[in-house]
Amino acid sequence: MKKTSDAKKTEPQKKPVSRRSFLKGAGVTTAGTVALGTGLLSFTSPDGKADKTTVLGPDEVSMTINVNGKDYTVIVEPRTTLAEMLREELHLTGTKVGCDRGACSACTVLLDDKPICSCLTLALDVEGKSVLTVEGLAENGKLHPVQEAFIEHDATMCGFCTPGMVMSCTALLKRNPDPTLDDIKEATSGNFCRCGTHPKVFEAALAAARK
Repeated sequence: MKKTSDAKKTEPQKKPVSRRSFLKGAGVTTAGTVALGTGLLSFTSPDGKADKTTVLGPDEVSMTINVNGKDYTVIVEPRTTLAEMLREELHLTGTKVGCDRGACSACTVLLDDKPICSCLTLALDVEGKSVLTVEGLAENGKLHPVQEAFIEHDATMCGFCTPGMVMSCTALLKRNPDPTLDDIKEATSGNFCRCGTHPKVFEAALAAARK
């Protein structure tokens, strides 16, 4: 009769993965460091050849920015957001920072006529581009039609979200002078008002389009 062994076979123990080997493997699969448009970080391709991206930082960097039609030279850290630069360096405090994570759009400004969240945009990313803030809407002491309409239709409550709302509506009228109510709702869908004044904002935007 064949004897059977009760002894359990021991499987060879797997060698634990070290942090160094894990990071080394992850670096290969992700093809190196992620590149930013401004060249804050250099990019290394899978073949190990780095491109010609200029590396900026970690020290402060001098940059020129056009805001409301005027050129400014400022010195910022590479991590500085556009919202921080506008408020702290240029003292344009009309741009509000609410959530600081792009969820409320209170910090909306126009970058080359397109609405963006300035709290999510690095200041260095806008060099060579045109930035328009709520302070730049009025011309020769006369309010922009959107600003006038907001006042006439009582489209403000606490007013904290108002600059972002105004900029989103302004961007819409720049690309679509005759918007529908649905167009306005879509254009301001990212703007959050805790006071719930959205219906008045819609009325104001429609009125501004008729001016």
